[in-house]
Amino acid sequence: MKPPISGLTRVAGVAGAPVAHSLSPLIHNAWLEAADIDSVYVAFAPAANGFTAFAKGLAGGAVRGLNVTVPFKEEALALADAPSAAARRAGAANLLLFEPGGQIRADNTDGAGLLAALTGQAPGFDARRGPVVILGAGGAARGAAAALLEAGAPEVRLINRTAARAEAIAEALGAGVRVVAAAPPAFEDAALIVNATPLGLGGGPGPDVPLDKLPPSAVVMDMVYRPLRTDFLARAAAAGHATVDGLAMLIGQARPSFAALFGAPPPDIDVRAICLAALGETG
Repeated sequence: MKPPISGLTRVAGVAGAPVAHSLSPLIHNAWLEAADIDSVYVAFAPAANGFTAFAKGLAGGAVRGLNVTVPFKEEALALADAPSAAARRAGAANLLLFEPGGQIRADNTDGAGLLAALTGQAPGFDARRGPVVILGAGGAARGAAAALLEAGAPEVRLINRTAARAEAIAEALGAGVRVVAAAPPAFEDAALIVNATPLGLGGGPGPDVPLDKLPPSAVVMDMVYRPLRTDFLARAAAAGHATVDGLAMLIGQARPSFAALFGAPPPDIDVRAICLAALGETG
């Protein structure tokens, strides 16, 4: 059993706006209890325009670190003294570490989480087999694009309502990334489609993608995990495609975050089952 909270308990957490829906506290605290580590992981909800001041106020190590979620990932990278290569390439940080001397280190584990999710739920997927289509142009989309390029994807195609944001990602990541229209030719030879937008969150309609134009072998992934089986994934599964859900990515990015925050790998417990119970899902 995890020790009771005391003056020696190490604190870490997740910051976002909104953040009440986050399963990260559930995941990390389950690992902490199983590992009997004297730490606690909590949710923080800084004001939408107050993240930088909030994070700088934690510098010095009283709080060990933060996972960072929307809309603060790009701002988190900007305030870091020592960003990792992964964070710089992704153009965003989902992990901040506060050193005792006041230095703020930044990392991005979203790419690792995405690749872990694909390995776990679509084990036959190989990024080198064909183009990848990413829907969206936020920090999550850029992180996914960077990770998939490094995994060998021959091309990443970005589709976004605001072309300028997508063009900025393409310029930053260079050759191999291009902005395309949401038309059938963009999907006809794709090996993977990733929804990196909020469409489908809370059970609403997902992205309007011509799933009938995809090759039968194409994998469809959704970063949304509430609900677990989004409209987008349900339609893809009905069309015969392998699917990857957002919970797998959430857990995948949490593993390296836990190791960085608490100095040990997460214990081998079934945190997915714990999350499914919290979501009221069965699988």
